[in-house]
Amino acid sequence: MALPAGFASIDFHRFHGEALPALLAAGRARLAARAAVGLGSIALRLPDGTAYTYRARESGIDVTPGDDSADTVIEMDLDSWQGLVHELEAPAGLLYAGRVRCVRGNAVDLMAWESALRALYNGRPPYDPAAQALQDRSGHVLDPEATFSPASDRDEMTHFLRTAGYLFVRDVFRAADVSAFLDEARQLQREARQGDKLSWWGKTSAGDEALCRVTRGVAKPHLATLPTDPRLLSLKDLADESFVYRKGEGQGVTVIFKNPNVTEGLGDLPWHRDCGMGGHAVICPTLVISVYLTDATPQTGELAMLPGSHQAAFNAHDPRNAHDQRRDITAYAAHFRARPGDVSLHFSDTVHSAPPPAAQRDGYRISAVISFARPDARHHRGESSYNDVLHQRADGQIEHLETVAKRM
Repeated sequence: MALPAGFASIDFHRFHGEALPALLAAGRARLAARAAVGLGSIALRLPDGTAYTYRARESGIDVTPGDDSADTVIEMDLDSWQGLVHELEAPAGLLYAGRVRCVRGNAVDLMAWESALRALYNGRPPYDPAAQALQDRSGHVLDPEATFSPASDRDEMTHFLRTAGYLFVRDVFRAADVSAFLDEARQLQREARQGDKLSWWGKTSAGDEALCRVTRGVAKPHLATLPTDPRLLSLKDLADESFVYRKGEGQGVTVIFKNPNVTEGLGDLPWHRDCGMGGHAVICPTLVISVYLTDATPQTGELAMLPGSHQAAFNAHDPRNAHDQRRDITAYAAHFRARPGDVSLHFSDTVHSAPPPAAQRDGYRISAVISFARPDARHHRGESSYNDVLHQRADGQIEHLETVAKRM
């Protein structure tokens, strides 16, 4: 497949023999080493067998021809590798689509190396919240859990959004609006069918099927008004007045249903980016807006954000995040207790998570989600949505990435 306009073709050998050594010498070696320290070596191989091994050391990255000594060997075609360099492809999307083959080691290692590859290929520093000094417009330390209202100073809101990568706004919608949206969400819940490609499913620990989201909210008259609602358009303009509504996955307007005890599927999302399936170079910045139709708390299922993460490289599959308390990112996460009618905004490349509900109760978070992007944003392979690659099973279950990787 030809690369889209504006993206130059890359020679695999010349890149590793000339371009990458120059980038390493210019400072990216130290940048990538920070992201890869402690990781095993990985080799990227083309189908003809040619490969290069990436190995981290304390102050840099060694890149050597061949893959005999690599802990993990990942094979992909030239188009996929070029897309990875250009940030058109992402490791998660390549794994879900079956466009890579794990010759040796563990396919998840490609995910663990993502931050280091982003540093090598694109010069993006690894996310380090302890070293960040986010500031408000007055030069003071930014409060990452600050909230706003529709009447708040727009310059303050714009600065916060662009600095933190997200914004939380109280009382945007009235109770009557929320009631109408929620009624239609319940209708969508009843109408959803496994395997319809317009809904995500999982399973609870009891083996019950659980509907996690529906991507056809635009079919309902009230939910269909969200992309043109003046209250949301006003908030959208804080990011960029030129942004236009993007249908995104499915038919447009996604409704999310949090469920307790989901043990199979992606009902609960780990730390991730919304552009994590691919397309960062052609779809970002994209602005994602969530309208809360029920309470969103740790008990009912919240949305947590990593402040300033849209400016850095980060990957949740880095095993060190789970074992090294000095790297415990959850200590830096921003949490918000949302009420019905509240709205949150975040850029699609801001790292966030949707952890499981922490309590057993009758009601759990339900929210409606829409997105806006540049008018020229598009899927680089000509498909409708990067999330379409997630629909691999006839029962509608969206498998966890590590389940997919084990099959490789």
